[in-house]
Amino acid sequence: MNQKCTTWTALAASIFAGGALATNSQGQTSDTLLNALIKKGIITEQEAKDIKAEANKDSQTQFNQSFTAKTGMASWINNYKLYGDFRGRFEENYADNAGYNARERYRYRLRLGLNVSMMDNLDIGLRLASGNPQTKTGGALVGGQSITANQDLNSLETRKFIWIDAAYGKWTPIKNNDFTLSATIGKMDNPFQLSNMIWDYDINPEGGALQAVYNINDQHALKGIGGIYILDEVKAGSLVTGSGTGSLTPTTIHAGHDPYVYGGQLLFESKWTPKIDTSLGVAAFNIVHKDSLSAFVQPSYNVGNTRTANGFLTYSMNPIIGTASATYKLATFPGYTGQFPIKLAGEYMDNPPAPSKQNKAWRAGVTFGKAGRKNTWEIAYRYQRLEADAWYDALVDDDNGAFYTAGTAGPGSSGNRALNSGLVNQANAAIPVGAWLGGTNVKGHQVVATYSFTDSLNFTFIYYRNEAIINENVGIDKRSDVGHFMADLNWKF
Repeated sequence: MNQKCTTWTALAASIFAGGALATNSQGQTSDTLLNALIKKGIITEQEAKDIKAEANKDSQTQFNQSFTAKTGMASWINNYKLYGDFRGRFEENYADNAGYNARERYRYRLRLGLNVSMMDNLDIGLRLASGNPQTKTGGALVGGQSITANQDLNSLETRKFIWIDAAYGKWTPIKNNDFTLSATIGKMDNPFQLSNMIWDYDINPEGGALQAVYNINDQHALKGIGGIYILDEVKAGSLVTGSGTGSLTPTTIHAGHDPYVYGGQLLFESKWTPKIDTSLGVAAFNIVHKDSLSAFVQPSYNVGNTRTANGFLTYSMNPIIGTASATYKLATFPGYTGQFPIKLAGEYMDNPPAPSKQNKAWRAGVTFGKAGRKNTWEIAYRYQRLEADAWYDALVDDDNGAFYTAGTAGPGSSGNRALNSGLVNQANAAIPVGAWLGGTNVKGHQVVATYSFTDSLNFTFIYYRNEAIINENVGIDKRSDVGHFMADLNWKF
């Protein structure tokens, strides 16, 4: 390269470096300069790319130095982000059966999180959240409820609890335009892209996960997700006798049989046109050491699975799941700001080890619009049928329930937490006959409507209308139909 070209190259590099640290308009000016030099033949496209890469590297180094000086944090920290949300809720549960008295509750949910991004594609996440306490038999506190961060307004205005909602480390060793690979360990947001028919949206699983994305081209991407999550840790052999009067044969949980779940999901996502998106997926899970999962050992708020007299799962849980969705975007729609998406989605699940009449689940629904930005809204409807032993009842949507007048809801003990003295609640203590309970063995409808007043404030209306699939309610009135209504105001920051 001659002296003139060298001078031009040095000048372009210095101007581009300055633009990289300046405003967006100045950065665009720097790009324009490089493009002009390429057209005149003063520099090559490769030299322009080298200039950009070096300038971006220098700008990141200067940003890190400035960030470290201003915050006092370690030099390997790139940046951090504080975020959170607050939700106020009115909730009502009622049943058509005269044996149930409608219940109304006022609740709130508060979450505050911190994400720290470091050099070498390392991240740490921490989130605190509200929530009612969860106890085991005898009243021993084990933490906050796993299936919700809602806190009831009760108990004469007592001080409320704050729990660790998420705590994880993440490493992304590969990250480029074609392929991304990341690994996460700790208590994390669920990486699987599945509905709450399989995983309650509030559950943050504990264990490890791998995520990979391969961009086939600008239109198609292949995603792979794998995870292994701990369900409980057995410190010593636990003696389980069930809820009877002592006539049941005691069963010991093996100290080395820690129950856990592992699984994977493969997704093929496509953007066929600016208006049409599709997604196809398949997933599979397996629960290991189901012989350690007893209704009298692990606290849970859901019911539905067939269980033995000592509360253990009768059937293995290793379902196969298929997912599909398609979205079409209208250019405009009355009363909506921006493009208007219409999304069709469905899921199907089959758990081969369980009997064929109670091992399947499916859901199908449609969503109009998408809330989140000011003056946007969405309305969604879905129908769902979740049979008793299609999946582990403790992990599914707890708001999706039915009414049970007695301690049985299916053949043998299907739909039942205990067997001899009626149903059992989250503390594994007997509760009165006549209970509204979430979990499996439920079919019905759900409607959700959301309107965003601003970018940070929205209102959501949720309504479930369900009944038990296998219904062995006793008494004159055998109806299991229930309604569940929730009205939320959500602030995010």
